[in-house]
Amino acid sequence: MVCFRLSPVPGSGLVLLCLVLGAVSSYALELNLTDSEKALCLYAKWQMNFTIPYETTSKSYKTVTISNFGTPTYNGSICGDNQNGSRIAVQFGSGFSWIVNFTKSVSVYSIDSISFSYNTGDNTTFPDAKDKGILTVNESVAFKIPLNDIFRCNSLSTLVKNDVVQNYWDVHVQAFVQNGTVSTNEYLCEKDNTTTTVAPIVPTTVPSPTTTSSPTTTPSPKEKPDVGSYLVKNGSDTCLLATMGLQLNVTHDKVASVININPNVTGYSGSCHPQTALLRLNSSNIKYLDFVFAVKNENRFYLKEVNVSMYLANGSVFSFANNNLSYWDAPLGSSYMCNKEQTVSVSGEFQINTFDLRVQPFNVKDGKYSTAEECSADSDLNFLIPVAVGVALGFLIIVVFISYMIGRRKSRTGYQSV
Repeated sequence: MVCFRLSPVPGSGLVLLCLVLGAVSSYALELNLTDSEKALCLYAKWQMNFTIPYETTSKSYKTVTISNFGTPTYNGSICGDNQNGSRIAVQFGSGFSWIVNFTKSVSVYSIDSISFSYNTGDNTTFPDAKDKGILTVNESVAFKIPLNDIFRCNSLSTLVKNDVVQNYWDVHVQAFVQNGTVSTNEYLCEKDNTTTTVAPIVPTTVPSPTTTSSPTTTPSPKEKPDVGSYLVKNGSDTCLLATMGLQLNVTHDKVASVININPNVTGYSGSCHPQTALLRLNSSNIKYLDFVFAVKNENRFYLKEVNVSMYLANGSVFSFANNNLSYWDAPLGSSYMCNKEQTVSVSGEFQINTFDLRVQPFNVKDGKYSTAEECSADSDLNFLIPVAVGVALGFLIIVVFISYMIGRRKSRTGYQSV
């Protein structure tokens, strides 16, 4: 955790801001704002990213996803009171800002509006942008929360305006905090209420035994998952392709679960960069399942990282990240394929079984897979097939040759008799 202690903001007292580094694809931001008496007045913790399309000087269109906020500043964040609203203000990058305004009434406080400003004059983020300048997207929200309740929305929430997509998840916020203490009463968004009470994907679970001799349980076998096709686009061009059946194996609180991902109810998104590529899956149960690919030695790619946060059958949240993996290795310009079942071991508590896998996170041409490099399991099988065919043909040739020799011998015997 990296914490920043800033000078007092007029009317709000001392500001203590903590930035908790998250996965490669996003940051978890946490804000603790105190008043002049050093009492907590505003608390917020959340994750977000932004996807912005823009026109280039060559009249083509590109899309950029902003998820790395570097070292942000929080100038302009204020506590608010009965007469004045509260505000979260975040500045990052070169000319980027994000502002949320709150208002208060007798029994509720409201998230009034969200404003996001971005700078197309930043050549690093928007290379070759045709129009330069700062653009702002304003969104009226008017979402009411009971006073002295903390608002929670772990599920993905999306705002779209002027083709700019704003994604928010793992949101915990309380404005106008009473008595300097964050409330223990949670006010849930509709998606979280649905998710925690109805689970569309029901995992196979076996309760842990009451004896202490066996620390974990083994789930009963589950059928092979359906195969889904996923893609990521950079503008109008496909930059990542993935086809696979996914089965998640989770051990949490001594209970093992097997969860098949249903591609028909699974959303997907991601981003492509010269050295990294991201495929993110999400559903009502899965907040995010990230596959992060990387280039190595300038001529090969591999699966470097997996991040997951998901709801289990008992309503608890399981989260884990591993950025030191080495799976699905193949040359750049090709795809990786493994039809046989394969296991990606993210940790001792989390593994992913893949079926009929094919991925290409870089150098996709015309939206189609390039020649595949097969996994060793498939290669061994393919090697045995021609060997078996060769043996069979050799055996057939021997049988034909022996039959021919026997036929000739009988023919000669017949002539001698005459």
